[in-house]
Amino acid sequence: MWGPWLLIPLLVLVGVYLTTLLAGIQFRRLGYGLWLALFKRHENRDSDGDISHYQALSVALAATVGVGNIGGVGAAIALGGPGALFWMWVTGLVGMATKYSEAVLGVKFRQTNRKGQKTGGPQWYLSEGIKGPLGKVLAIAFAIFAVVASFGIGNAVQAGNVAGAVQAQLPEDTFWTPAWTGVTILVLVGLVILGGIKWLGRVASALVPFMIVFYIAGSLAVLVLNVDAIGGAFADIFEQAFSGGAAVGGFTGAAILTVIRAGVSRGLFSNESGLGTGGIAAAAAKTDQPVRQGLVSMTQTFIDTLIVVTLTGLVIVVSGVFGTTHVVDGEEQLLGDAALTRLAFETGLGGVDTTGGTIGGLIVTVAIATFAFSTLIGWSYYGEKCLERFRGDWLILPYRIVFILVAYLGAVTSLDLLWAFSDIANGLMALPNLIGLVILSPLVYRETKRFFDRPDWRMLPTDAALDEKGGAPEPAGGPKSD
Repeated sequence: MWGPWLLIPLLVLVGVYLTTLLAGIQFRRLGYGLWLALFKRHENRDSDGDISHYQALSVALAATVGVGNIGGVGAAIALGGPGALFWMWVTGLVGMATKYSEAVLGVKFRQTNRKGQKTGGPQWYLSEGIKGPLGKVLAIAFAIFAVVASFGIGNAVQAGNVAGAVQAQLPEDTFWTPAWTGVTILVLVGLVILGGIKWLGRVASALVPFMIVFYIAGSLAVLVLNVDAIGGAFADIFEQAFSGGAAVGGFTGAAILTVIRAGVSRGLFSNESGLGTGGIAAAAAKTDQPVRQGLVSMTQTFIDTLIVVTLTGLVIVVSGVFGTTHVVDGEEQLLGDAALTRLAFETGLGGVDTTGGTIGGLIVTVAIATFAFSTLIGWSYYGEKCLERFRGDWLILPYRIVFILVAYLGAVTSLDLLWAFSDIANGLMALPNLIGLVILSPLVYRETKRFFDRPDWRMLPTDAALDEKGGAPEPAGGPKSD
């Protein structure tokens, strides 16, 4: 799945292709997208949709800014060395165009379910945009794989990392066990996801800014205290991206491939560009303009990878802890995942003691807990929307119950097993979506050109006004489902 001839080149090449086709839209329009998402908070209240632009972005960020930004970066650098961070940047930069395309298609082909709520994503745009058997096969395959993946990337891995971080922060003789952490997660997640998308949107929009700002502040504190090491860190990142100096491999070619694989696979785990989930969250937004929501959605990849992942990676590299080993069951192994990130924060902040642990450890524990919780609630929504593809409204409640129970199981299960399961499930999700994006790319290009060819596209206050001045487009939303 993650060998040199399948997902790695497919992810990168599709991102490069879409970047070229759309004339680098992620570079040309990033500023406007950030302004639209974070400051203007644009929405047309009369438009179809369930939540605002900002809430849709928050749900997407909630689902993607998870332990991949902490444990995933630690795992990538443990396996591939500092050079893996460079390849995570690559997936983020080209992935912004991929994420933009997913959101445009998600809004354009979204459906209305029996409850009057919007539902969209690859499970719909693949079949509605690609006519014939191929589109249906891709859509159904994506929906099945997404439901399976929701129990891995969006659930068990998150819970497992929370349990590990909590145990590392508490004294060794504590009564608190991973099982208690699992029960706590089970209760909190259940309270949120049983409330539906509107409640989820409110929780995400309140939680996401806090958790990201908190983590950024902690990361910057480490970098300020170790400012002299930042230049050397960047030198190591760029040098080892193409030499594989710190990677495990029998010869240079194998080492470089190890670095690339670690960076690309963990980059996808972190920002989800290419998985198709961006289109699911975007479809719920109140908007008539697919392109406008696409610009908002692509900022999620920028925030996730180019900011949060970068800070985590720099903290690990400047602290010099990568390559640290520990003994597991009598065998010496490389320290990775969230444990490596935790050690980096503890080292970078000088290991200042607090009650029950260190300041660095506390920052990582709180960050993992909030990141993971937000991802759990975001991915529960993704799984539900993919189940709706089969007209399975009656499956939603059982799915929520199973999802909540898996969160408990994730807290008490081996992380190595959970990471392996997630890598496979992510790859299975990405394959049909990436194939469909290539086929539907001319449609994305036309939608984009039509939007930016309109006069005053930047200044008009509402989608409806834009349609009136620029000529009414085809309605976003696609055919209504029964």
